[in-house]
Amino acid sequence: LRRLERIRQDFVANASHELKTPLTAIKGYVETLIGGAIHDEKNNVRFLQKINAQADQLSAQVQDLLHLARIESGESKLDFSEIQLDTFMNEAIQLHQAPIRSKRLKLREDFGNFPVRVKADRKALAQITHNLIDNAIKYTPEAGNLTLRVRQGSGYGEVEVEDSGIGIPQKDQSRIFERFYRVDKARSREAGGTGLGLSIVKHLVQAMEGEIHVESRLHSGSRFTVRLPLSS
Repeated sequence: LRRLERIRQDFVANASHELKTPLTAIKGYVETLIGGAIHDEKNNVRFLQKINAQADQLSAQVQDLLHLARIESGESKLDFSEIQLDTFMNEAIQLHQAPIRSKRLKLREDFGNFPVRVKADRKALAQITHNLIDNAIKYTPEAGNLTLRVRQGSGYGEVEVEDSGIGIPQKDQSRIFERFYRVDKARSREAGGTGLGLSIVKHLVQAMEGEIHVESRLHSGSRFTVRLPLSS
């Protein structure tokens, strides 16, 4: 009970901070414009662009919160079908080719020698893999390593996303799936995102009767493993 209360209090504090941050920035820029900067032709457009960016960030956070609420309530209905993981992951890689090339990451694909088919919702699985691959790219230094694996276990198919990035401290690993929990707040905001990505990932995995695990060492990288039931 004590742990649940701590998580609840942390969520309220983190949510308040995350939502207040863009609002504070917007208010600051608006006050500057009202104070006379609206007539400053060198800076007024830049201030308006900043306001627009912060408004987009706030909108994304609200949309992710609503998405999370729909998943938790069961309102977000899943459409299960048979998905072949190696084909699916090849499609996911294509969507991330530009940032992978931009950071000169060494991509390794290990999809096994036979097809692994799972029962999953295609859109949900796409969001899961996008979040995990996107995080791996964001938090891996230039010329680092990114490895994607597909495996089959006893009754489940497995997708692994492994990077050689900054890693996650041991004390934070049990909490990274909490809403708005950020290991390094400054670095996370610099990288972008709403602070809800991993929480959405976990809830989507659980909604498909799967599991997600993380293994990580600070300054050595992280490995996220998603397990989903095999299609019958």
